[in-house]
Amino acid sequence: MTAQGTDEVTPEQRSLLRRAVGAAAIGNTTEWYDFGVYAYVASYVGQQFFPGPWGTVSTFAVFAMSFLFRPLGSLFFGPLGDRIGRQKVLAVTILLMSGSTFVLGLLPGYDTIGILAPMLLLLCRMLQGFSTGGEYGGAATYIAEFAPNRKRGFYGSWLEFGTLAGFGLGALVPTLLILALPEAAMESWGWRVPFLLAGPLGLIGLYLRSKLEDTPAFKNLEASGNVARSPLKALIKGHWRQLLILMGVVVLINVANYTILTYMETYLEDTLSVPEGQEYQVLVPLLLVVAVMMVLITPVGALSDRVGRKPVFLSAAICFIVLPYPAFLLISQGTMVTTLLGLTLLGIGHVQLVGPLAATLPAMFPTKVRYAAFSIGYNLSTAAFGGTAPLINESMVEITGNSFFPGYYLMGAALVALVPILLMKETAGRPLMEENDRTSGPQAATSG
Repeated sequence: MTAQGTDEVTPEQRSLLRRAVGAAAIGNTTEWYDFGVYAYVASYVGQQFFPGPWGTVSTFAVFAMSFLFRPLGSLFFGPLGDRIGRQKVLAVTILLMSGSTFVLGLLPGYDTIGILAPMLLLLCRMLQGFSTGGEYGGAATYIAEFAPNRKRGFYGSWLEFGTLAGFGLGALVPTLLILALPEAAMESWGWRVPFLLAGPLGLIGLYLRSKLEDTPAFKNLEASGNVARSPLKALIKGHWRQLLILMGVVVLINVANYTILTYMETYLEDTLSVPEGQEYQVLVPLLLVVAVMMVLITPVGALSDRVGRKPVFLSAAICFIVLPYPAFLLISQGTMVTTLLGLTLLGIGHVQLVGPLAATLPAMFPTKVRYAAFSIGYNLSTAAFGGTAPLINESMVEITGNSFFPGYYLMGAALVALVPILLMKETAGRPLMEENDRTSGPQAATSG
């Protein structure tokens, strides 16, 4: 792992790399744990904060509104990370992110404080969205700048392993509570427990991140005096084309992420009319598919190191054009086996999207604007197409009565993403260190 881009890594550097990957990935785990919990207890949250027939839709509306604050967070944290360093900002974002999720579990409901209850819920989600705006872009940048050039796909895929682990944990905890507790207990206090567990999870992440130093790429940039005084201005002036390409690719990534991981539990329960007490018919297939994707994610990341990022992304887009219709046709049969098969078809495309993601998008930009570019581009697209996906899917299924709408939505997003995927440059094996980022001396010898 040298400034020249070789892949020779000493045992000490390998240990540092593993700690860096773990510390970065735990933030993604915390973020997606929150999303998983929120999705799996959406109906209970709706009962507590939005009494009436539109409780679940209102809950997803709050979820979507919180995503409007992600671009604001990216505009704040992204340039800040390019000015003062990645590690400092990532320590702040994980604290805010996990803290807002923890507080949500303490909020009184509508019956106790009336209209203040949904307002406080929205406030927690706004803070969560704001902090998340600086989290994922920073974590991906952090891993990418530590990883060896020819293994960046493999190491970057661990960030998405954290995504799936967080969602899996966020699905598993409510599932166990739903199966173990009487319905009255779940409605009263059981739904709060998963949110409260975000507190300890965030403290662990904060501890791990506080023990790390900043990335070699940023330290070399800082030592050379080339840190951008205004990363946002430099980004808009010199890299707007790459920014648009990134946003176009992220359209499909977000529609897939938030349709498959966040919305599907609610969709399956409503569409398949699962009887009370038999929620396992939905929860078990979802958890099994997440487990399979966790097994495949790092091999797919490593595959992108060998064959390139673009072929893997193109394969994912084609899968989402071809497979959603048969997937939802299988799901509509209403059995655990056909549901599992349908979800597996969706998972095949999804794992190809997220496997090379963290290695690909940061490499599109130079070090001095990398954090800002990834965070801003990713979160603008996420606000428009990610957080709104559950709301759009739920509303359109309700309005049209067409249970296949989420499949069509995935197919449309894939068609849109084909163009930027074809336009993006291949980044596999490309050094992230530009000549003007480098300095001579001991720091340069450890850069990735």
